[in-house]
Amino acid sequence: MRSLLLLCAVVLASGAVMTSDDDPFLWLEDVHGAKALEWVKVQNERSAAKLEGDARYETYKSEALAIFTAKDRISLPEFRAGGIDNTWQDDTHPHGLWRHAALKSYRAGKAKWETLLDLDKLSKDEGRNWFWKGVDCLPPEDRYCLVHLSDGGGDAIEVREFDTEAKSFIAAGFHLERAKQNVDWIDRDTIIVARAWTPEEATESGYPFTLKLIKRGEPLSKAKEVFRGVKSDALIAPRVMRDPDGVVRATIAERRVGFFETEFYLLDSGTPVMLPLPKRSSLRGLVGGQLIFTLQEPWEGFETGALIALDLDKTLIALDYGKLLREQAAKSAVAAQLIMQPGEKQTIDAVFTTRERVVVQMLDDVKGTIEVFARKGDGWVGQRLVLPKGSSLVVRAAQKTGPLLFVTSESFLEPTKLWWGDAVRAQVEQVAALPARFKASTHVVEQNWATSPDGTKIPYFLVRPKRMKADGSTPTLLFGYGGFQLSKPPVYLPEMGKLWLERGGAYVIANIRGGGEFGPA
Repeated sequence: MRSLLLLCAVVLASGAVMTSDDDPFLWLEDVHGAKALEWVKVQNERSAAKLEGDARYETYKSEALAIFTAKDRISLPEFRAGGIDNTWQDDTHPHGLWRHAALKSYRAGKAKWETLLDLDKLSKDEGRNWFWKGVDCLPPEDRYCLVHLSDGGGDAIEVREFDTEAKSFIAAGFHLERAKQNVDWIDRDTIIVARAWTPEEATESGYPFTLKLIKRGEPLSKAKEVFRGVKSDALIAPRVMRDPDGVVRATIAERRVGFFETEFYLLDSGTPVMLPLPKRSSLRGLVGGQLIFTLQEPWEGFETGALIALDLDKTLIALDYGKLLREQAAKSAVAAQLIMQPGEKQTIDAVFTTRERVVVQMLDDVKGTIEVFARKGDGWVGQRLVLPKGSSLVVRAAQKTGPLLFVTSESFLEPTKLWWGDAVRAQVEQVAALPARFKASTHVVEQNWATSPDGTKIPYFLVRPKRMKADGSTPTLLFGYGGFQLSKPPVYLPEMGKLWLERGGAYVIANIRGGGEFGPA
């Protein structure tokens, strides 16, 4: 239903044709302006009248609602405090529950959930419209957490310290009022915060460019500045890199100088020192003293798309960083190792770290794979996990203190399954699966290639009836997206299957350029 509504809205809104260099709809950029909001209201009324006036509307609506309100959903996991956390929304808890269960019970499919925070009750008690925006817990115990709350669901958040054993906010704990901000723990009594401390300390995009340390019990006016960018930056964010036992190994300022360009600064010595990396690179994690990065441009003999490891101690020494380290070893060059180089039709979609492994979520010909890498001597060795082929594979959780993973799989015709994995043993087993929401046996999936005018091959997926005649008579929805390196691999769309495929339609996803299917290039 969402796809069909979006398609109708796009068709209805696409009637304007540019006749000059001037943009006659520039006023729509004022997204909260009275004229823009009134225009949106009129377009919504036009769309609603067209859709709801169709004789098929009530049937489609009831079928879609049955899918969207289904109770048999998978509770997606997050590792914390030796167990599993989950945030859950349903018709009685539209704002959500933050809850916890023992790992053993969750893996057995019999999770006994214990509510930590009821956002619906909190919203009612405080007269606010709270929505969950994540949490940062202090390792290794993970008892004390900085809860991120959004009043209305926007980007600006309020941060409050929460005691997961007492199941309550700490009255005299850390509390940051609503702002666009990022925060992380340094220790039990210190946090590092990026926020606009004054109205002038926000980037042109409205995000912070200043980092400060806040001590427990001290007002914000006493916060100590540790890093400052400039107003033209996209944003600044703190990254506190810890070993699996919770010991801080490095405090890093991640300075986004552009949408795709980042500089990384080590802060622990008091004077920021920039890591010698290209601006088009991404920090992915820390394993065994190795900082893990992906490269979106060539650097020091490494090719675009490479996954590399930077030895933290050797890098600190090479940068003349830290008196104690300099006394322990002679200076050496910054030591970087190649973990893996994706092939021509591969890309690294995401990277996760466990206690001893680097876990890479990849696309290979726009289909998912999960590979686990271990450090062996002077190099790295990888092993692919045995998971469903032709699917989208997503790592949902990686255990920082151990080897465990949770991964979901789905494809155009196969509903979501949840898998437990052991990154050290490279083993997986299915622990949960959603039921089918539509009849898939009448359709098949093909991956084909179109040739662009410049000769570039562009992949696309076609989901079609098995008995489809190749005469142009089959109604087909074509969806294409290319931007921000966002990929479009196979995905299970139950509403598409029920409302469209079951009625003889076909569906196409075109992986057009600008997406991330084949890497930064």
